[in-house]
Amino acid sequence: MTQRGIHVFRIYTADEEDTPAGVVGLTNVDRTFKTASLWAVLGTKRYGGHTTEACHQMLTLGFTELGLQAINAWTVETNVPAQRVLEQLHFRYIGRQRRCHYINGRPLDRLLFDLLATEHQDVSHAGFQHASASDLRPVR
Repeated sequence: MTQRGIHVFRIYTADEEDTPAGVVGLTNVDRTFKTASLWAVLGTKRYGGHTTEACHQMLTLGFTELGLQAINAWTVETNVPAQRVLEQLHFRYIGRQRRCHYINGRPLDRLLFDLLATEHQDVSHAGFQHASASDLRPVR
């Protein structure tokens, strides 16, 4: 996946630590339509507070360096922490994809969100240490 131009991944850390806290990425990057999908995977829950800032930095990279105009994301209906992250980043709820995600054999809905370049605020969020998008470490 890292070899294709439609994916951009970065490892993020917590504060001044070198230990990876998680991975954040843009996938399905379409430079013609200027769109992509945002996702993040947290390694250890104790670093959960850093996911929002890592996503914020990836959005800044997407909108500024890649020239994207719209980025979408989704979360499973039961993942309230992920929904809060998207709300903090000013994503807008745009719909629901029904019964398309199975966890332990149970069908769940996906909640769909999007964010336009004009809605992204390239400023540090309260309580976050602001760093530039280039501070995220590329996945190799």
